[in-house]
Amino acid sequence: MKKFSIKTIVAIGIGAALFFVLSTYIAIPTPLPNLKLSVHYGTMAVMSMLFGPMAGALMCLIGHFLGDLASGWGVWWSWIIGSTFFGLVMGLLGKKLRLDDGEFGTKGIVAFNITQAVAHLIAWGLIAPGLDILLYNEPVEKIFLQGAVGSAGNIASTAVVGTLLCIAYVAARPKKGSLREEG
Repeated sequence: MKKFSIKTIVAIGIGAALFFVLSTYIAIPTPLPNLKLSVHYGTMAVMSMLFGPMAGALMCLIGHFLGDLASGWGVWWSWIIGSTFFGLVMGLLGKKLRLDDGEFGTKGIVAFNITQAVAHLIAWGLIAPGLDILLYNEPVEKIFLQGAVGSAGNIASTAVVGTLLCIAYVAARPKKGSLREEG
């Protein structure tokens, strides 16, 4: 089993804290019960890509768990598992896109946005609602409506926030092979 570096452990803590703060305090309520729209998934997507799938999964799992605890509506493991899946998928994408190499062009933007959209659709259209029905006996219509609205909002906010954060991150990094690259 691979051990996490100190840098990755700190990143998991910071990522979980960012998830918690952004999802709890910087969120737009929706008319649907217990559903808010926020920018935290764009931030989590980038952090997951930078620190890997296991770190991304843990950031989302811990951050979502803490957010649920603070929300007052209880801990919903179905949605926490959806978040964990999202962090894992985006961390896997990071192995392919390699933002640390200083490259994030049109192909990277397209790959990022297709992947995040599919991950959100699976997390909020299948995993969370399916587990809500199985674990909590939630009404099918309500839960799939929450999943659809959540997916749409998360896809849009991740597209904007995540893409901009990736662009900003690579702009601050030297391109691989450049004279500015540190050896």
